[in-house]
Amino acid sequence: MKLTRNHIFQILGPLLAFCIWSFTYLDKNNPKVSLMAGIAVWMCVWWFTEAVGLAVTALIPVLMLPALGISDCKTVSQQYSDSIIFLFIGGFMLAFAIEKWNFHKRIALKILSIVGNSPATILLGVMISTYLISNWISNTATTMMLFSAVFALINETKNYITKNAEKFAAALLLGLAFSATIGGLATPVGTPPNMYFFKAYKEAFPLNTDLNFLKWSFIGYPISLLFLTVTYFILNFYFLRKKVELSIEKSYFKQSYKLLGRFSWEEKCVFSIFVFCILGWFTRADIDFDSFKFIGWNHFFLVPKFIDDAFVALVAALLLFLIPSKANKGEALLIWDDAKKLRYDIILMFGSGFALAYGFEVSGLSNWLAASLVVLKGVSPVLIILGICIIVTIISEFASNIASIQLAIPVMIALQKDLDLPPLLLMMPATFAASLGFMLPVATAANTIVFGTKQIHIKDMLRVGILLDIIGILIITLMCYLYLS
Repeated sequence: MKLTRNHIFQILGPLLAFCIWSFTYLDKNNPKVSLMAGIAVWMCVWWFTEAVGLAVTALIPVLMLPALGISDCKTVSQQYSDSIIFLFIGGFMLAFAIEKWNFHKRIALKILSIVGNSPATILLGVMISTYLISNWISNTATTMMLFSAVFALINETKNYITKNAEKFAAALLLGLAFSATIGGLATPVGTPPNMYFFKAYKEAFPLNTDLNFLKWSFIGYPISLLFLTVTYFILNFYFLRKKVELSIEKSYFKQSYKLLGRFSWEEKCVFSIFVFCILGWFTRADIDFDSFKFIGWNHFFLVPKFIDDAFVALVAALLLFLIPSKANKGEALLIWDDAKKLRYDIILMFGSGFALAYGFEVSGLSNWLAASLVVLKGVSPVLIILGICIIVTIISEFASNIASIQLAIPVMIALQKDLDLPPLLLMMPATFAASLGFMLPVATAANTIVFGTKQIHIKDMLRVGILLDIIGILIITLMCYLYLS
């Protein structure tokens, strides 16, 4: 049998893991740290090289964590059914309905009629729309909300792209995922790590009054807008500039939109559920605006904290299976045959991200990485912030953003006492950095969603992602140092 490139990397992944397990002692008091590091390296090799299917790599945690004594099989398996998995399922049910009744085509043509017929302006329109919505709801919900429309944009234009249509698709999908993540940096409610930080900060420093909605936004918007601008130019340069040509008149999109005619009964119903879902995500939880506090509808339930974004998505999905269609007599807006398109390989990839994050935590590897920040004691504050951002970003590539900040915040509080620096100078950069994670499909749910389309090569995500991680770290470091020191 001829040895292929894939065979080499299939062997290299576990071989490197075995070397780490056998010859490294990251923590002499806790051998599980090295064991988990080996698993992470193994998965990285297979992810980066695509030596096996990404869903196959996703099975490693549920096999190796029990095998190496890090955690039992039942507990690891439970990580593959995190509530965000059900947000993904409910969101995709909504996306299937939008696609089934051609509502996504209506949205896409409307966007195209506004932003024009240039690949660069289409990318800009997608990124700005995504960014503005993601200021207020999670990046996962935002990506799910706009996914069908962006995919329709790709389909509407592919027949008129004279070369490199695949690069145009990759640019739009990565633009969607990345701008959803970046938009979450702007406000305290834009992403779960921000909300967790607010709660943790007030509990740790109850006498401090230097943090509120306005103060966060005063720093968050400049950071996120600058980062969004840089990301747009990088995606445009890497994928589109002098590579993609779109030959079509702008008036074509306006004429095509008119040809769709009036909204059908099914489109109206799907649109109504779509709006219901958006409003549900917006208004679910409390929002503290300092001058007043908005009380979320989750307080109507016995235990408000039990209700999350997945609940909203599943209610929307259930409605789709209950509301009757007029065009297809005897059927609902969505039937189970429509839902069979659900990508179970993407569900496995989602789950592996949570299982990997759990492994980092339970093995002590995350604490080991965070504790390495102690070496920064006595150096310049700007270098301390830089070190914090680098470590937290590395963790966030393998763990979910909320897991990353949950691990980082206690270390920041302890470090603040040793370094005698303002708490915000350490904790805010760590919170911003927890939302970085652009290299791997499993780094954020938004990345996983767009990567599941098979329109993006792992090498492209890696090359663009590592550059964005570096630039994000530098922007956060400099802006936080200037604003907070």
